[in-house]
Amino acid sequence: MKSLLRFIRKALFRLSALFLTVLLFMVAFYGIKGYTMYRNAVTEKPITEIVDAVRSQENFTTYDELPSIYIDAVISAEDKRFESHFGIDLLAIGRAAWTNIKARSFKEGGSTITQQITKNLLFTQEKRFDRKFAEVFAAFALEKEYSKEELFELYVNTIYFGSGYYGIYDAAQGYFGKPPSELTDYEAVMLAGIPNAPSIYSLDNHIDLAKKRLSVVLERMISCGKITEQEADAILKEAEK
Repeated sequence: MKSLLRFIRKALFRLSALFLTVLLFMVAFYGIKGYTMYRNAVTEKPITEIVDAVRSQENFTTYDELPSIYIDAVISAEDKRFESHFGIDLLAIGRAAWTNIKARSFKEGGSTITQQITKNLLFTQEKRFDRKFAEVFAAFALEKEYSKEELFELYVNTIYFGSGYYGIYDAAQGYFGKPPSELTDYEAVMLAGIPNAPSIYSLDNHIDLAKKRLSVVLERMISCGKITEQEADAILKEAEK
């Protein structure tokens, strides 16, 4: 019996060592490919030039022009540690990795808001390991160059909101006929939930699904301490009108 247990322990140790070796090899392999992808992208066009081009667009909405509840809703729904991390969220990455391992597919990426900016501005939407590593290098560069408020501006001015609307200004005007600064609490939180799946949550095509997403965003805002349950109920009542 003791010899059998020793055999099992040795076998598990060897399997663990093999798994770790393969994991380190994959990190090194895709890390190098990702860094090369990142360098090629910024060599072709520096990040600062891309950011300046976004900022020069008509109707670029600044951080101060955004309702505070919209800011809170986006951060709660997309990246609750946005204001404290350095471009990547190790906890989110670990959770996503475990989900992907269980599903045996690339279902989650654990991307932060900063990583999503790099995906929108520098890379494709294709789910590839080397691109994920490229996002990390680009996210570090963005976090070093810009403040959190500036990064948030870039994010909400470049994301897709469905129905042909890119950026928070076009979405607010297109869906509600007003600039972002005039959005009601209900409208602001509703818009915060759409970019997660724009074609699914488009207010023009799937208002019922968008309202379900609204409830999810409100729950996350409550768990993050951004609003009370009473405030969330008031927003849900407005959605029912």
